[in-house]
Amino acid sequence: MTTLLAFLVTLALLVVVHEYGHYRVARACGVKVLRFSVGFGRVIWRRQAHPDATEFTLCAIPLGGYVRMLDEREAPVEAGLRDQAFNNRPLRQRVAVVAAGPLANLVLAVLLFGAANWVGMEVPKALLGAPVAGSLAERAGMQSGDWVQAVSVDGQEWRDIDSLLDLHEQVMNAVAQRQRLHLSVSDAQGRGRRELTLSTDALAATEFDAASAAQLGLGSAFSEPVLGRITAGGAADLAGLREGDRVRAIDATPVADAASLRGLIRASASDGQQHAMAWRIERAGQPLDIEVSPKVVDDNGRKIGRIEALVGGVPQMVQQRYGFLDGLVRGAQRTWELSWTTLKVFGRMLVGQASLKNLSGPLTIAEYAGQSARMGLSQYLGFLGLVSVSLGILNLLPLPMLDGGHLMYYLFEGLSGRPISEWWQTQLQRAGALILMLMMALALSNDVARLTGLH
Repeated sequence: MTTLLAFLVTLALLVVVHEYGHYRVARACGVKVLRFSVGFGRVIWRRQAHPDATEFTLCAIPLGGYVRMLDEREAPVEAGLRDQAFNNRPLRQRVAVVAAGPLANLVLAVLLFGAANWVGMEVPKALLGAPVAGSLAERAGMQSGDWVQAVSVDGQEWRDIDSLLDLHEQVMNAVAQRQRLHLSVSDAQGRGRRELTLSTDALAATEFDAASAAQLGLGSAFSEPVLGRITAGGAADLAGLREGDRVRAIDATPVADAASLRGLIRASASDGQQHAMAWRIERAGQPLDIEVSPKVVDDNGRKIGRIEALVGGVPQMVQQRYGFLDGLVRGAQRTWELSWTTLKVFGRMLVGQASLKNLSGPLTIAEYAGQSARMGLSQYLGFLGLVSVSLGILNLLPLPMLDGGHLMYYLFEGLSGRPISEWWQTQLQRAGALILMLMMALALSNDVARLTGLH
């Protein structure tokens, strides 16, 4: 029930805001709006103040909505109302009306992310696990359990770090600016403070992508090397390991954190053979030696070891909350970053550099809506902001039947001085409808594959 309710609220809010953007700007430009509809199909509720007013409706199929405006291309218009027809308004006004829907979604995203910042959320503390071997972080002297308390870009003013997300943001900024990042770190208790220099200026990329992240090698959130849920019949279960066991060493190699533990387990089968490992664990305060033979599995063409158990404890969390103005500014930054990332992903899918499995449909949205709602208000607001950005950017794509397609028509009209012909509009609409149906079918197929575990 939570999933269904969260999904319906998500759809209703995003559709209403999108269509309200069209409606409000159309009215401001003097365009007569005939109907404002949430959903498609059979009308289940309607309201109209008087015969000449806009009709507001709620329809049976809630997957979208529309604003129907007076337009001579759709039906004959009385002579006295022709100046209120959409097709007779100046080009700049038609552009404003069409662009208002997607822009309303992006403005909503800023407010939703801002509200999430005002409410506050639990985020991982800037307490890091072991750095990647041979990475810039390891060469800088980073160690498992380091707590990053402040940063300075190129030796400028120091800035306090309040979470792991905050640290990642500062790293991305330093990479983009090709500047070195100085870190003030200590142990988990705040003792032994020291300064390290992370050579972010040495990275070839100016964007913090997967390749630059691997080269930088900052550890993930520090997690204790303890075991969680054990899969019955798995390698951990067969070896006699139990939930709550703390791993101290493997083959005489000390284990500092969960990341190190996972790395040793995975590396045990690098030659494709199963090997027994001597584990020194602590159980109920007592040391214990156990022999463990991780299972050999295939991981995208590489052989790795797995013990079929949850590895790692819960990272330390901190409450992150911002004031009104700071929260709103961060909301705007988040919206811009997600918008740019979404556009790049669409572009990479178009040229075959990103998998089409990135497309998600209503089933995935419903699943994540329910999960985020159960996690708390701040997480749900953040999820709404993410979907609002996606909807806004999707509608700005230059595809016929989307707002971006109509904007392309108007761009042609502005450059050529004449509107695109009705014949071309018809052909492009048909092509656009086919593309959208294929995208929807692919997104739904991806949803089903995720839910059935085929991805």
